[in-house]
Amino acid sequence: MFNSLVKLLLITLTFSLIIFGCSPSGSKNETTSPKTSTPGWVSLFNGQDIDNWMVKIHHYEVGDNYGRTFRVVDSVIQVRYDEYEGDFNDRFGHLYYEQPYSHFHLKLEYRFVGDLHPGAPSFTIRNSGVMFHSQDPRTMPKEQNWPISVEMQFLGGLGDGKPRPTGNMCSPGTEVVYQGQIDPRHCISSSSETYDGDQWVEAELIVLGDSLVTHIINGDTVLRYTQPQVGGGVVERFDPAQKPDGKLLTEGYIALQSEGQPIDFRNIILLDLESALTR
Repeated sequence: MFNSLVKLLLITLTFSLIIFGCSPSGSKNETTSPKTSTPGWVSLFNGQDIDNWMVKIHHYEVGDNYGRTFRVVDSVIQVRYDEYEGDFNDRFGHLYYEQPYSHFHLKLEYRFVGDLHPGAPSFTIRNSGVMFHSQDPRTMPKEQNWPISVEMQFLGGLGDGKPRPTGNMCSPGTEVVYQGQIDPRHCISSSSETYDGDQWVEAELIVLGDSLVTHIINGDTVLRYTQPQVGGGVVERFDPAQKPDGKLLTEGYIALQSEGQPIDFRNIILLDLESALTR
């Protein structure tokens, strides 16, 4: 118990240092992965290929990158649908980094481009995200629609002058504690500004196992919650063994999302907070 408490205090201290300015900086105009000279930070995306990532698309087996949904062009991971046959047909997809993480600080940049693919649900317009604490995609049946995971949801403005915050929380097959109690909503809105057009937006995600989760957009903290756990709905046709409701999520996979809206991702770097404590 004492060792666990000390570990939690050290991780919390590391988290505090990160929040108050110890994360690496980089120009938002760069198109290649940022320098990771700050000790501990690593690039999850090498700017050349996605060989160390796994694809899982609804209706297809793990590893089938149908229609080259996920591709690399000019040091950017692009999500595209121009090679799809027919309409979208709920082919929701995710690109998973090859290893799971528990306590980490993730940084990436994204931008929405182009138009929603024909047949994609209207709620997916300028809608994507990054999943974390996700189940292993190799445990998902071919017809499972979403991974059991927590999502940092990205939304783009629709150019209509209405607020549409980004950096929200959505919970496919999971639940979180927000403002002291389990929140029954599938998505919890952040306090971020609305970002219209095709501009790059910087997102940061700080996850402390099954404890505190923090969402940051363009340097501003926009949402905090705790105790991510298995529960809730939305996910369909899953293996029941993968959904023990009430189980706290201590670790899992990180995945970039495709929902029918073209989007770009770049500068994907991560600080493993547990590893940082052992150096």
